[in-house]
Formats: sequence, structure tokens, C-alpha cells
Amino acid sequence: MLQNILFPKSNLQKALDASWLRNEVISNNIANVDTPGYKRKTVKFEEFLSSEMKTGKISKGQTRLKSSDIMVSQDYSTLSYRSDGNNVDIENEMAELATNSLRYNTLIQKMNGDFQNLRKVIRGGA
Repeated sequence: MLQNILFPKSNLQKALDASWLRNEVISNNIANVDTPGYKRKTVKFEEFLSSEMKTGKISKGQTRLKSSDIMVSQDYSTLSYRSDGNNVDIENEMAELATNSLRYNTLIQKMNGDFQNLRKVIRGGA
């Protein structure tokens, strides 16, 4: 918590938080694939980020996005083809999980690169 006060979260950190949460939500959807009446959940973050970028409220590395801009919502748009009212499609969830894993790993690589650059600067470019 102290870190967030001294160093506000960057867009990269917020994207990592959203990706981590998305992984948990997708895993929960998969776990409830056979639960009658369960409605799949989704994480919305990129929509907020895209909106901020389009309106010019965001510049590289700086944003007014808050942690509250990462939202979990129920997906009622996908009509259930099952008689039990569950709308989880296991194939779709597995594809989403794979996509999210790639996104998360890419973000981690970017953050590691940023830390390596920072180390170079601290060492005087060596």
C-alpha cells in the first residue's frame, strides 16, 4: 500500500493487475462450467484504457485510470444454449485463458526490460 502512495501505478502495472484478475475470473468460469444457472464473468480494462487514449486523456506511461477501472462483470450477452441456463463455453474459456497467458507474459517481459534499463542507468550505462 505504501508503494502505491509513493509511486502511483503505471499503465503497465494496471495492465498486469487486469491480466492477473482476468486469469482468476476465467479459471472461475472453467470451474463452474457444470454449475446450473452460472453466468460467465469477464474483466473489462482495455475498454477503459482505449477510451482514455482516444480522448487524449492519457499519454505514454501516465494515466488517470484508477484500480476501480478494472471491472468484473457478468456476461449476459451470450445466450445459453444449455437447458440449465449456464452460458460457459469451455472451448472459448480455454482460448481466452491461452490469450490472457500470452498477454501476461508479454507484459512481464516488458516490465523486466524496463527494470534492466533502469539498472543500466543506475550503473552509469555499463
